[in-house]
Amino acid sequence: MNEQPLATLSPASRRAKMVQWLDANGECSVDLLADHFGVSGMTIRRDLQDLTDDGQVIRTHGGATAATRVSFEFRFLERARQQAEEKKQIAKTALSLISHGNTVMLDSSTTTLAIARQLKTLNNITVITGSLPIASELFGQENVTVLLLGGVLRQNTPDLMGAITDSNLENLRADVAFIGADAIDAQGNLYNVSAEIGCMLARMANAATRVYATADHTKLDRHELYRYANLKDWDGLICDEKISSLFKQKLETHKIPIMLSSTKKAQHAGGRCS
Repeated sequence: MNEQPLATLSPASRRAKMVQWLDANGECSVDLLADHFGVSGMTIRRDLQDLTDDGQVIRTHGGATAATRVSFEFRFLERARQQAEEKKQIAKTALSLISHGNTVMLDSSTTTLAIARQLKTLNNITVITGSLPIASELFGQENVTVLLLGGVLRQNTPDLMGAITDSNLENLRADVAFIGADAIDAQGNLYNVSAEIGCMLARMANAATRVYATADHTKLDRHELYRYANLKDWDGLICDEKISSLFKQKLETHKIPIMLSSTKKAQHAGGRCS
């Protein structure tokens, strides 16, 4: 059955198709939409105004984009901007633990995205990740080979997960892994808000020779739904210098290595797990 020509759609049907088009293609100009739907620019502007009033699109200079797409990108960018300086310093400390020629495993946290940005200074690096932003960040870097884990694209975050991801992790090996946490408690337990993601992070850790947790101070002295690891079984925690002295002492009681990053110079506390 042939699809109805776009130019003959009713206004309601055309607007519904327009939202789908914008969601799939991102920001589009009025002229492009008019050409695609076979109607005048004035008609498109009326449609966009109605869709804006309904909260389905957001007007831009000369066009529009889907509100759902902007909301998704905004949420990720907001996460990346939070504690941005702390994440940058954590990334610099992580860089000191990577050698030329290493294979590096990175999870999909915004802190490991900051680490990915630092890798451009090293040679012959292979990065294993399920993060689309990390893959995009490293795209075109001649010194970095990116191995995407594959899997199903998650609904609300730009990363991959699922059975294919887990299967690939079983067959890969990294020299070092950097893994984020939604929360870390005083006993060194690491948590994620999702049990499924937590299980995947545990598999990532098992696929690396050395494993470091990366978390800024806002993730500390908390817990979340699913516990997926303990710092005593990893090579340490990389955190910013705003960690509370009491919490740091509690971790050190459990002989957990802590590497503190600052704007001045990375500081190290504790020893390596045996």
